[in-house]
Amino acid sequence: AALPEEAMRDVKGRRLGFFPGSTIGNFTRSDAADFMALIRSVMGPGGALLIGVDLKKDEARLNAAYNDAAGYTAAFNLNLLHRMKRELGAELDPDAFEHVAFYNDAEGRVEMHLRSLKAQTIRIGSDSFDLAAGEQVHSENSHKYGIEEFTAVAQRAGFESAAVWTDPDNLFSIHYLTIPG
Repeated sequence: AALPEEAMRDVKGRRLGFFPGSTIGNFTRSDAADFMALIRSVMGPGGALLIGVDLKKDEARLNAAYNDAAGYTAAFNLNLLHRMKRELGAELDPDAFEHVAFYNDAEGRVEMHLRSLKAQTIRIGSDSFDLAAGEQVHSENSHKYGIEEFTAVAQRAGFESAAVWTDPDNLFSIHYLTIPG
């Protein structure tokens, strides 16, 4: 993947990249470093990146957030099935699935899954996928970081940590990363 060079061609002076929210958590740690290295290559020497990161927090809090009582996260996750039908022509029954989310401490991430409520076959074009009742499809990861952990990822990508800000409860952070040179 590459960022659009034509958009950067006539930019003069120092460049600042902005990656808000905590979307970096959807990447594996290795892919996060690779993506940030790509950003570094576009920002160039002397450039910087301002990036939001979701911090590690109590497991019960994470599980409650990704299994919210109002069902927003479940609806978001189950919407993947509706999009598969609409955009890919998939033959499947979205009502035959349920949302499952949990914190995987060993991996430092919340995992979202879609659990099949019955034995079924999903068809997309000429491909078919058989699912047993109870079988899960892993649909998303949301990695959580300690500040030092994320700083290490940024350093692997060629950035230096210049500043870090957190909210009063240390749930989220914003990192200001610079590029030497």
